[in-house]
Order: sequence, then structure tokens, then C-alpha cells
Amino acid sequence: MTMPYDAVSELSDEALLVLYAKGDPLAAQVLSRRFLPRVLAHATRVLKDQAEAEDVAQEAMLRLWKIAPDWRAGEAQVTTWMYRVTANLCTDRIRKRRSVPLDSAPEPEDDTPSAGEAMQDAARAQALNAALMELPDRQRQAVALRHLEGLSNPDIAEILDCGVEAVESLIARGKRALTKILQGKREELGYVDE
Repeated sequence: MTMPYDAVSELSDEALLVLYAKGDPLAAQVLSRRFLPRVLAHATRVLKDQAEAEDVAQEAMLRLWKIAPDWRAGEAQVTTWMYRVTANLCTDRIRKRRSVPLDSAPEPEDDTPSAGEAMQDAARAQALNAALMELPDRQRQAVALRHLEGLSNPDIAEILDCGVEAVESLIARGKRALTKILQGKREELGYVDE
């Protein structure tokens, strides 16, 4: 007997993973709806390539399904585990990319709408993403997980497999570097003191 969707959707991530391990397809559906958008968004921010991000998100979900029967409750949060797997998969892809000449990398697509405000917002987001890409990998991941994903420093420390102090240092150095990179673009991005 399976539970109704509303009841299943109210369960914790760990409870859903246990149900999935026992063969409940509804639990897998709820977990996918919870995690796939977040994992895909994070991978897209880190990799700046939608196709690669989709591959990473799919691989992260497959790894979750494989680990489900052996999940040890209380050792880690499912969310933290998912972000860590995603971060590791992204790092692997970035390392592989480095062996490819920059000239062969495709140009990013520009999907900005034509309205003035939307264009301004898109320019700001693009400038931020470009500035993020100039940061070292671990600083970029720490800043993105903290300020774009809203994770806590202890969760980021677990994802990046380092101490909380190291996360604080990565974030602080990343923010200083971003400020320096973006400082000369304030007027261009519409941040003018009046």
C-alpha cells in the first residue's frame, strides 16, 4: 500500500530515501522534484554550461538512488550529501576541461529579454557570473553555496570537505576578489551614487 502524494511530500529527505530504498516510486518522484532543480542550478552556476550541468545533475541523482539502500541515517543530511556529490562532479568536469584549449570552448548563449530592466538585471548577473568564474574553484564554490544557494558555513564545510574556518576564509577571500573585479564596472552596471 502506497501513501497519498500529499502525505509523502511532507516527509523528510531521509524518510523519503528510506521509502525509495524499499521500492516506493512516489518517494523517488518527490525527492527528484526537491533536488533536481537545486542541483541543476548549482551545477549550471559552477560549470557555466547547461548540457554539462544536466549531465552532472543526472549523475548526482543516479548516485543518490544507488546509495539509498545503504544510507546511514544521522551521518549526513541528504541535502548536504547531494551538494557535495554535485560539487565533486563539477570539479571533475572542470579538471577535464583544463586540458581543452580555450579557443575550442563554445561561446555562452545570450538569452536576455529585450526590456530595459531585464537587460540591466541580465548584465549584472552576467558580470557577477563572469567575476565568479575568475575565482579559484574552491572560492567560487564556497561563495556560490553561501550567497547563491543560501547554505550555512557548516554545511559548506561538509560539502567541500574542509573546516568551517577554511570556508569562512574562502568566502572572505572570494568576496574581496569579487569586489576588486567588479569595482570598475559600477557605472556600467547601473550602480551610480546619486
